[in-house]
Amino acid sequence: MIQSVSKEIAGRTMTIETGRMAHQADGAVTIQYGDTLVLCTAVMSDKGDPNASFFRLTMEYQERFYAAGKIKGSRFIKRDGRSSEMGILKARLMDRPIRPLFPKGITNEVQGIATILSADLVNEPGTIALTGISCAMTIGGLPFDGPVSAVRIGMKDGELIVFPTMEETEEGDLDLIVAGTADAITMVEAGSNEVTEEDYLKALELAHSVIKEICALQIEMRDKINPTPKVPTLKATDESMIEALKALITKEDLDTVKGKGKKAIKAGIHGLEEKVLGHFAAQIEEGTHSEGALMDALTKMMDGNLRANILEKGERIDGRAADEVRPVTCEVGLIPRTHGSALFQRGETQALTIATLGGPGAAQIVDTMDVDTEKRYIHYYNFPPYSVGEARMLRGSSRREIGHGALAERALLPMIPEKDTCPYTLLLVSEIVTCNGSSSMASVCGSTLSLMDAGIQIKKPVAGIAMGLVVDNAFKETGTGNYVILSDIQGFEDFAGDMDFKVTGTEGGITALQMDIKVKGITVEMMREALAKAKEGRAYIMGEMMKALDKPRTELNQYAPLIMNIVIDPDQIRTVIGKGGETIKKITDECGVEIDIDQTGIVTITAPDQESGTKAETWVKQLTYTPEIGEEFDGTVVSIMDFGAFVEFVPGKDGLVHISNIRPFRVNNVADVLKEGDKVRVKLIKVDDKGRYNLSMKEFYDGPMPGAKPATAPAPAPKQDAPAPAPAAPAPAAPSHDAPEQEEGLF
Repeated sequence: MIQSVSKEIAGRTMTIETGRMAHQADGAVTIQYGDTLVLCTAVMSDKGDPNASFFRLTMEYQERFYAAGKIKGSRFIKRDGRSSEMGILKARLMDRPIRPLFPKGITNEVQGIATILSADLVNEPGTIALTGISCAMTIGGLPFDGPVSAVRIGMKDGELIVFPTMEETEEGDLDLIVAGTADAITMVEAGSNEVTEEDYLKALELAHSVIKEICALQIEMRDKINPTPKVPTLKATDESMIEALKALITKEDLDTVKGKGKKAIKAGIHGLEEKVLGHFAAQIEEGTHSEGALMDALTKMMDGNLRANILEKGERIDGRAADEVRPVTCEVGLIPRTHGSALFQRGETQALTIATLGGPGAAQIVDTMDVDTEKRYIHYYNFPPYSVGEARMLRGSSRREIGHGALAERALLPMIPEKDTCPYTLLLVSEIVTCNGSSSMASVCGSTLSLMDAGIQIKKPVAGIAMGLVVDNAFKETGTGNYVILSDIQGFEDFAGDMDFKVTGTEGGITALQMDIKVKGITVEMMREALAKAKEGRAYIMGEMMKALDKPRTELNQYAPLIMNIVIDPDQIRTVIGKGGETIKKITDECGVEIDIDQTGIVTITAPDQESGTKAETWVKQLTYTPEIGEEFDGTVVSIMDFGAFVEFVPGKDGLVHISNIRPFRVNNVADVLKEGDKVRVKLIKVDDKGRYNLSMKEFYDGPMPGAKPATAPAPAPKQDAPAPAPAAPAPAAPSHDAPEQEEGLF
């Protein structure tokens, strides 16, 4: 039976429907907002995997080009294939707020799939897809402590907008996605143009008020369906094993898991592991205890000790105060031949970020379901296994790497200079060469320094910091209790803690924000405290960055390509391109440059050096040059005709020197005077109504005149009785089929 619920949100109707499609899924709904429609399904395996070491939750976001009435742009592949980078980011967006709401120790596999059926190009589908997945899980009876809803908040001219249109998002200063339950916020993702902390908090409060409305809509649907709960298979916790470890491992033993560096912490952990495994060696061999269960119990004890030290004593694992940032060092210009480079280190985390400059033609073409566009600022994040002292197979970019790269890209994007002042395509690559927490924020700081090292005049430098959270058991159970906000979390604090809250910004405000939590939610007041401490931490980090390089270099790196812009008449574009691209290919090949031409007539030349660029620039200018009558040129004879010679007087432009204009005297045969390849001086004397050029050479002739006698031998006077000389014979006419008009100087 088809069931549906509807509610007006921000002036548009949101409708959730079930019972029409996907009947075999545990839960399936369509969610519609405007003309954007998403099919969302949820399935949980009937049996759990007793050997599962983690919760196998997978989220898939499937873009369909038909949803926007488009056919995939590839010439050879028209089938919608694997998820695009944007699709992967939106899948992560669905995963992050939902994962913490499943019970600890669940061993069942759970999958949510959002398929975009209709995209109106006004209402962005990713946000409503998250709500749809939550509703599918809710009505499917999955062991999910939801529902969770998502809302998008924009800001334009200082005014907050609920579910802004795609155009409003593009033009605004804030793009904020907030997910949460009716009780608390569970996930935040944002990019902004120096928005203040107070404006962010106002936006979060507005977002949560709308989230409550959408959660109520899901509950209304759940009540109509009245689903049968599905029982998960949970990994058993052997409390007796924990009690046995407590008798073996003392508080003093647990406190050995500390130190300034990752190796010291690892050494402490390995010492405890060896003590446990040695003590229970016989039981492990007999099968009374499993090694995995013992290690799980030990991990819980170490996590509990870390929390107790922070909450009760204010002691962090590396001895820092709660709001203390690890030491920061920065170096720039380390890598030869690159256009910009920086090594940013905070604690043991190192990000080596390289900047590469390219021409406009190097921009990334983004062909998606929603829009076709170009990216001129791109950031890639690489996380090799050696950075954490591991050896594993390299299998391409992971979803985590894609997500961290996108975050760093979003952080710097508002500070990238406009295309008219910086026509370059900018590619930043962050190599995480050592990692002990907060590597994505290190890549943000490294990107700032690398761009400035390359000579890119960014508007303002950007720094980033990762904030953490530790809560007590009461908070976990009820949402209220003791908690501590941590600045600049390191690896073990990220693993054992309850929040990863990344904030980037300039001295003027926030440029990007991302929050993930492991508890059921946090309050706006807790976020207020975290944002205030993040601002203090960013200021310290920024100060250390400025010691290495306080502003962009005044000149571009010597190895950076040269970019030159020429504005031509759009009608001349075909002249530069030539038949079948022949002309532009000739220019690029002979000059060693790249040329991009936009439809407005802006010609961009990307050259390896000044000489190559100037050569190509001159060539283009000559091709598009409109000569004026009376101008003089040095040209090359390109063909000989009976009636004259054609001369290329500027590249790509030929003109006729009529036989009558070759010399200041009669020429009977053009070939007697000129041949192909001759270099000649010409003057433009006329442009006919068909745009054909008429040239003259005779003005530049300085040789002897025919019939002239030497000045030392004057001609004798004619005899008085001599007859008058006969008139000269008229010049023969050129063949009628090739002959131009007989008027001097015309084709």
